[in-house]
Amino acid sequence: MTFTITRFVSLGLSAGASKTSLRFFSPTSTRCINIHPFSNPIRTPPRRLYSTTTVRTTKAFGSAAAVAVIAGGASLFFALARSQDTGTPNPTPEAVVEVVPTIPQTGSEPTCNFAKALEDLQAEFPESSIVSTDPSELYAYAQSAYSQFVGSPHTIVVHVRSTEDVVKVVKISNKYLVPIVPYSGGTSLEGNLSAPSSGSICVDLSALDKIIAINESDADVVCQAGVTWNHLNDTLKEKGIPLFFPLDPGRDATIGGMISTGCSGTNAVKYGTARGEWILNATVVLPSGEVIKTRQRARKSSAGFDVTKLFIGAEGTLGIITEATLRLAPVLPSTVAVAQFPDIRHATNAVCDILNHGAALQCVEIIDELTIKVLNQYGTSARKWPEKVTLFFKFQGSDDAIQETSRYVESAITKHGATDYQLASNEQESEDIWQDRRNALFACLAYRPGCKGWITDVCVPVSRLPDLITAAKKDFEELGLVAPIAGHVGDGNFHALVLYADDAELALVREAVGRINRKAIELEGTCTGEHGVGTGKRNYLLTELGEGTVALMRTIKQTLDPHNLFNPGKLYPDVSPPSDTNPLTEGHTILNTKLASSES
Repeated sequence: MTFTITRFVSLGLSAGASKTSLRFFSPTSTRCINIHPFSNPIRTPPRRLYSTTTVRTTKAFGSAAAVAVIAGGASLFFALARSQDTGTPNPTPEAVVEVVPTIPQTGSEPTCNFAKALEDLQAEFPESSIVSTDPSELYAYAQSAYSQFVGSPHTIVVHVRSTEDVVKVVKISNKYLVPIVPYSGGTSLEGNLSAPSSGSICVDLSALDKIIAINESDADVVCQAGVTWNHLNDTLKEKGIPLFFPLDPGRDATIGGMISTGCSGTNAVKYGTARGEWILNATVVLPSGEVIKTRQRARKSSAGFDVTKLFIGAEGTLGIITEATLRLAPVLPSTVAVAQFPDIRHATNAVCDILNHGAALQCVEIIDELTIKVLNQYGTSARKWPEKVTLFFKFQGSDDAIQETSRYVESAITKHGATDYQLASNEQESEDIWQDRRNALFACLAYRPGCKGWITDVCVPVSRLPDLITAAKKDFEELGLVAPIAGHVGDGNFHALVLYADDAELALVREAVGRINRKAIELEGTCTGEHGVGTGKRNYLLTELGEGTVALMRTIKQTLDPHNLFNPGKLYPDVSPPSDTNPLTEGHTILNTKLASSES
């Protein structure tokens, strides 16, 4: 099948996507995916493979042990090749999507309650545009614009318009014990949106896209979950408010999704991640249907533990976020600089030196020599970069502060073998240089026409980053793989785009990715720096966090969601079931014997 990429229109994948346009997106027809602001075709074979198995562990905790029936999913990979259209003077990238078997996805056992749930939903929402069973929408809302996984279609999609609408859906879900999967922007990467094998009700939050209140004097904003961070910042700029929300993951990521995955981006070296103090409070619909607001709007509070953080990174498994109050930061003048280094270790040591001396950096990004070569070949840059490991700096502050920081950085990095240091001379040059960093992913995808790519996401203490990248490069060389590297060196996070041409290379890619994830954990790091867990990384959590921590996570999950209806099969690793477990609950012990008997 053939897909067309257009900017900001995406299979219902961006918060502003038109539900009307989704009517035309079926698994066998043309649809739109928002991957990049280029217009490119995507082709995917209509092939999905599923299998069922059970994974066991000996860990038991309290009365809660779990079972997971795994439904094997599929991976989504992108490759860019040059367009064959001779009518255009400049070649444009072409993206190819291939469906291949991948890490299993957990889902509930099939139930017969969806027909009754649908009746109640249609009665509760009589408008024809709210409740949908259109196959194109069921498929579309299980996908992500950037994901490496192809999601299983939902059974019902409900386009909610308010927190109250979410409550209605949740109560019907509870009544008939049918799973719920939240959706807002569709830009996640780890299979977060897929339906379980039983099917699910997808709660589409993309219409909750209103900025409710801007409190300029307090430097905060109240907005709904479907607002995208770039729209929020554009709105602040249009209103002449010199503030911005500094978390910057992929474009068109929504506030609800950013909170749910614990996101970050290039600004993390200065402003941190979603797990910092940028989320002042959240309005959350719990699995019981109760609505809570996690705290007031004050900048700080010592009133009990921080309930807001319970939902940051929970990926919709503990509650559905419908609103949030966000802290804003002042917009400061900025400019960029670049420098080249002999290798990754010299560049990383330079960054550690700079950060430990308090230099005013907003961002510091690393690109390896292969990625620089690829950027030069890509043809979108006005310059040819030396093919060496390169650091991209972004400085903030007044003109005097920027000049002082630049002088210090240039002096400091020279001791680490830096060459060709350049500070942008004006705003346009600064934007052009930083655009090259933004183009790195798409240049790498175009490097081997006809190939696909798997994006890694690991993070370690900054001083250990050279060890991790060195080990990764050794693995790539040993396995015969091509893998350009770019990352957020200021916080120890890097991404390798591992390219492959066929199933044989794909098997090697999986081996390499597994090695990198395990090495990151061995170096006191994490298998996911900013992309979340979803279905793709949950099997690493026991190694990374330990059985006790994972057991506690499951206990919290069971307490809030005893029937495991909220985004089942995501985040939590599998454990074997106790004897009194209903497969519908995917591992939660049935405490209500009356309910258990009625379901048997």
